[in-house]
Amino acid sequence: MRSTAFLIAALAEVSSVLGAPAPAADGRYTISAPGIKASFIPYGATLTNLWVKDKNGKDIDVVLGYDDVDYYPKDPGHPVYNAIPGRYANRIGKATYTIDGVVYKTQDNDGGNTLHSGTNNWSFRFWNVTAVSADSITFSIHDPSNSSLGMIGAVDSSVTYSVTNNTWNIKITASSPEAKTPVLLTQHTYFNLDAYKNPATDLIWDHNLHLPYSKRYLEADQGALPTGKILTAAPGSINDFASKPDLLFGHSRNVTGFKGNCGADGVCEGYNGYWLIENAPKDAVVLTLSSAFSGVKADLRTDQPGVVLYSCSWMDGSAILKSTQGISPAQRVVKSSCVAIEAQDYPDGINRPEWGRVEEQLLGPGEKYNWESSWTFGLV
Repeated sequence: MRSTAFLIAALAEVSSVLGAPAPAADGRYTISAPGIKASFIPYGATLTNLWVKDKNGKDIDVVLGYDDVDYYPKDPGHPVYNAIPGRYANRIGKATYTIDGVVYKTQDNDGGNTLHSGTNNWSFRFWNVTAVSADSITFSIHDPSNSSLGMIGAVDSSVTYSVTNNTWNIKITASSPEAKTPVLLTQHTYFNLDAYKNPATDLIWDHNLHLPYSKRYLEADQGALPTGKILTAAPGSINDFASKPDLLFGHSRNVTGFKGNCGADGVCEGYNGYWLIENAPKDAVVLTLSSAFSGVKADLRTDQPGVVLYSCSWMDGSAILKSTQGISPAQRVVKSSCVAIEAQDYPDGINRPEWGRVEEQLLGPGEKYNWESSWTFGLV
């Protein structure tokens, strides 16, 4: 595996050619604005650190990751920490899709389904740094046809991360000049708003979560693949985050069915599913995650029709924390200690014409894909 010194030298050469600044000595590019600072690496166009202010006015790093930038491509678990998986994020059912009567076979890497386009998806690749300033960075990628099995036609994409007062902005664009192909993108961000510094618990269940425009969600099978049914969460039920603004993320932790709510025949506890965002006014806050311990509140705005919530049920304690997190060197990323929040279109919508998302998830010559979200951080 390439050393950090090698990576930095290579990045410096690319940056020099492109006229963009080289990364810092630790391999990261850092941008900042009042109340916020964010660091990134080209591998996966990944956010490695996100510092915001807690209730005591101290900087706190609220996303998961690693101190060593070399470990991102080495990690055998590859949790897609704060990266861009593509060209089709989440699951494709039975590892197949159809365009104009032609069936395409994709990589079966998730129990008979395709997850994030397979094991050569964009979160496994080094993106090009095409622009950097004090408060913005742009990464770009050229994805040749079939470089991920069954993903036909070349795709060119870029993501621009920028920061303004207390806000992290994300804009993704893509084009497919050769052929129609599935495109569904997201920023796969993992949060623990306490930065694992709460001595009472490492778990995410004490956070509050509110999705005011998300009464409905997609039913999923034991492999977290949508069945096609759209269900409505009754107030106070396991999948309800719409009825009240002060619901704990773990409000149903002791309810029968919480263990197994995300499948795997009862092994997956909590959440790994998709909530629809419906009838939200333009630029409305569609999700709020907050923690009483740190006092940090994160508000999501997005142009996407829904959001995936994954409560880190498969974290097995093997991953260490960053030095910016935790209160003990022995702490690990354990089961249910974080939440991945991914604004995106309907998972497997390419195979579900009843949802009316097929054409929305096909990108062809002359068309442009646009995705936009922002996170604004404040205090509870």
